[in-house]
Parts: sequence; structure tokens; C-alpha cells
Amino acid sequence: MTDTPARLLNLLSLLQTPREWPGSELAERLRVSPRTIRRDIDRLRDLGYPVEASRGSVGGYRLVAGAAMPPLLLDDEEAVAIAVGLRAGAGHAIEGVDEASVRALAKLEQVLPSRLRHRVSVLQNATVPLARGDGATIDPQTLTVMAAAVTGQERLRFTYRAGDGAETKRLVEPYRLVSTGRRWYLVAYDLGREAWRTFRVDRVSEPFATGARFTPRELPTGDAAEFLAGSIQRRQPELAVEVSFAAPAEFVTARLPSVFGPLEPTGEHSCRLRAVMADSLEWVALRLALVDCEFTAHEPPELVAHLSELGARLTRATAPSESPPAERRAQPGAKE
Repeated sequence: MTDTPARLLNLLSLLQTPREWPGSELAERLRVSPRTIRRDIDRLRDLGYPVEASRGSVGGYRLVAGAAMPPLLLDDEEAVAIAVGLRAGAGHAIEGVDEASVRALAKLEQVLPSRLRHRVSVLQNATVPLARGDGATIDPQTLTVMAAAVTGQERLRFTYRAGDGAETKRLVEPYRLVSTGRRWYLVAYDLGREAWRTFRVDRVSEPFATGARFTPRELPTGDAAEFLAGSIQRRQPELAVEVSFAAPAEFVTARLPSVFGPLEPTGEHSCRLRAVMADSLEWVALRLALVDCEFTAHEPPELVAHLSELGARLTRATAPSESPPAERRAQPGAKE
């Protein structure tokens, strides 16, 4: 193999497998001399790849962890597996999966061959995730288009659906994508309204990067997460929540999203939650019901009333009811 760049890429691909390679085996695989292998190893080291050599009759070369993350070479199966995993995490706004994951997905999908992009889409479409019930799902393609526009500083067009269902066309200068754990938001300067805005990504459709570049404006707060938090608080009235649980604090903490904050142990098998939240009454009630233990809601009165109504509705749903005679006769398989 006389093409040095191609040989270096092949050598790097071999070294990125978790094993130690004897120099003679590398030389045989690449059809070059051991001396050429030693020179190529030095070239990789000059490029920043930490290649470690061990001496002796069974010694060899292996790639180890360094001070920085060097470029990786992935085979087809590895690239598809990573893309599917990133899509699943980004599309369902899993807590802890932030903008960095979306940037990685955008970079990976940009260089995936069309045959691999097709495989990723097929796998994604054939997979049904277990719903968490605490956030809206998102088309990962929407996230990757937005992430690319943020990184490339390109103006973005899309259709936005408001909470009342009204749809509008928007042209924005995207600033940052922010994940709250439950949802993704885009912080952007809205050119039509000449003001900074936040957009729920699950309400965005048909995003399109126009290719028109822009110089980023200075965000009023200087931090996208802080700006988003302020925007959410202005739109959503705060709830001062107080709830007692008949279970240890560790048990309840493991079953509540981190947005609820810390719990106060009140006994070996009990704890109390006191938190101020800018979330909907319905969502808070649902998350409390999913904790899977006895609890008592003390504040606010609106939450107490909503839980009472929800409990009554669930009770009615399980109450036996007699079908009218005509309805019973109409049922399939019913005997006359």
C-alpha cells in the first residue's frame, strides 16, 4: 500500500479497536515493512494520536486515552448505532441529554453516506420507545437542522404552532438550543417581531436553513438557559407545591424529575416536598401520581382540587356498569 494518507487511515482504524497490535501483524495487514509501520506510528503521534508501544517479543502498539479527543474512524455498524442512539435521546428530550448531543448528531448525519442515513431512518421508524409521559417527542431531523443553523450562524425559517393552535411563519437568527430535560427550546432573535423569543421545538415544523449568514446579537441576559427560564416563568404562573409522601426520600427522589428539587426526610419511611415550580398543574399532578406510593397534597389549593377530581375520574373509569339490553345484543358473539 503506497498511498500514505490511505495507509494512515487504515492503520488508525486498526488501532482504534481495543487491543494491542504487534508491529509485524500491522505490517502484514497493510502490506508494508515494519520500518514503514514505525514511521507511520510517529506520524500519528505528530497528529495528536496517543499511540503507546510496548517492548518485547509479544510487544506491540495500541491507542490510549490522551489529553484531547482525536478524530475517530467508525465502521458502518458503529456509525449507525451511534446515530440511532443520539436520535433516540435527542428526540425524546431525555434528562441530561443536552445541546452537545444534538451537535454531535448534526455532525455525524452530515457526513453519513446516503445508504447509512437510510438505515438509521429505517431503524428509527421501526422502533417504538416506552413513553415517559412527561414531555413531547421531537423529530430528530428538526433538531439537527436547528443545531446546524446555530453552529453555522444561518438564518432559519420554520412554521410555528402556538399553544392555541394558530400557525405562523417565522424567520429567526438562532442563538442556542436549550434542553430542560422534558422539552427542547430554541432561543432566537425573531426578525419579523424584532425581539428575542423562545420556541418549543416540538411545535416547530418545516425548519429550513436559508444559507444567509448573520452576526450573532448580544442576548439580553448573556445566557440562553437564564433567558429561557425567565421566559417560561413569565408565561406560566408559579406553583408553591407542598406534598407529604409515605415513603423514604430516596425512593421518591428516584421517581421524580430533578425539577422538583430536593426532598426533606420527615421519618424513616416518610418525606416532604416543598418547591416553587413554573409548570402546569396537570403535569405536576401526573408526576406525583406516578411516584407509586401514598402521598398527601397540602398546597396549592388548585393542585389539591385537581388531584381530587382526577381521582374521582379514575374511580368512575373502573366502576362496573351495565350495558343497555340493546347494546348487549349488538355485541359480537352475543347469543339471542
